[in-house]
Amino acid sequence: MDPDQSDTGSSRTAAWVPDACTLPTAERPLRVAQFDALLAGAVRGAERTGPTRLRLELTPGAGVARRAAELMTAETSCCSFFTFTLTATAGALALEVGVPAPQAGVLDGLARRAGIAGSAA
Repeated sequence: MDPDQSDTGSSRTAAWVPDACTLPTAERPLRVAQFDALLAGAVRGAERTGPTRLRLELTPGAGVARRAAELMTAETSCCSFFTFTLTATAGALALEVGVPAPQAGVLDGLARRAGIAGSAA
């Protein structure tokens, strides 16, 4: 998933989706839009905690938690390499995303979409 391409439409979506994804091509733009909506509307902070880990601080609330959980469940059904951990504690909500090393580029794409640059050292 490399969302840095300036193209729009299907070429941009194709760049954002890894080869390992089993989601039908016709459904990919909707999934990208779901990620974009969550990242644009709920991310309060993001930190690349390692080359294969990304932590997103989300706006706390049941609606955001539900949307994140639904997206995590949907995404692991087509891209089983992802690991997601959603943690709600005392007024905070965090989503941790992990991938195996060969999929680090996918995490780079998510990090860029969330508004942080580069990968962790």
